[in-house]
Amino acid sequence: MRLSKRSEYALLALIDLAEHDDVRTVAALEISKRKHIPKKYLDQILNMLKRGGYVRSYRGAEGGYHLAKDAGEISLADVIRLLDGPLAPVESVSRHFHEHTPIEQNRKLLDVFRDIRDAVARKLETTTVADLV
Repeated sequence: MRLSKRSEYALLALIDLAEHDDVRTVAALEISKRKHIPKKYLDQILNMLKRGGYVRSYRGAEGGYHLAKDAGEISLADVIRLLDGPLAPVESVSRHFHEHTPIEQNRKLLDVFRDIRDAVARKLETTTVADLV
């Protein structure tokens, strides 16, 4: 698994929204400035997070974004899977995006990558946005 800038920015945006959860909405421009995320890129990321059910958007003068779920219900694993796909280092050990790969020819090699997947997944699935605020 390699974390893309898109996932990094998405996590920072979610953390920002959690930090400002007492406010009804937060403008994308405010998040962009506070977290140093290019505004156009942030707009795309927020749309993906909206489609994924993690944020809600509101229009109008008081418009902006707000978390659609409690920050404690948003795991890092879920966000990364939404934006980057599998957490597994190779598809043949992925639980959600399994595909056959050449390493399946060697059971011990496959086990090494399965152990890596399990360690990474365990940490990311048990860490939530609320843990990072």
